[in-house]
Amino acid sequence: MTGRRDLAEMLQPLVRSLIAAEQPVLAAHGITMWGYAVLGALGDRVVRTQAALAEAIGADKTRIISTLDRLQDAGLISREPDPRDRRARILAITARGAEVCDAVRSAIQANEDRLLARLTADERHAFLRASDTLSRLSREEVAGS
Repeated sequence: MTGRRDLAEMLQPLVRSLIAAEQPVLAAHGITMWGYAVLGALGDRVVRTQAALAEAIGADKTRIISTLDRLQDAGLISREPDPRDRRARILAITARGAEVCDAVRSAIQANEDRLLARLTADERHAFLRASDTLSRLSREEVAGS
């Protein structure tokens, strides 16, 4: 037996619990986890098209259409035809969408701060820095292919 558990073995229960803790926050703001992922991607990055968005959040582009419809109906995003390609839609987060995303993120991070308080300041900083670094790797880099 080796000296430590696998990363997935350690992180999976934590991630599952974090997602469960986020559900009431998301419900209170009338969005789903995929909706939050869309708002976050549109607010944090330059994502112009539905295809680029799907790739950025790791979703199938045909499966996020209903999420985009709900977000647009709620006034949280806009979808306009791309003047260069009328088949494509340009996505943007609205001011209201940014407010909702910020409120959700703030509530989620308040709970995370409660959990992170179990670590020393140095451990928190190292954990967040390492998590950020590893989360930016592509699937191929993680898989080693």
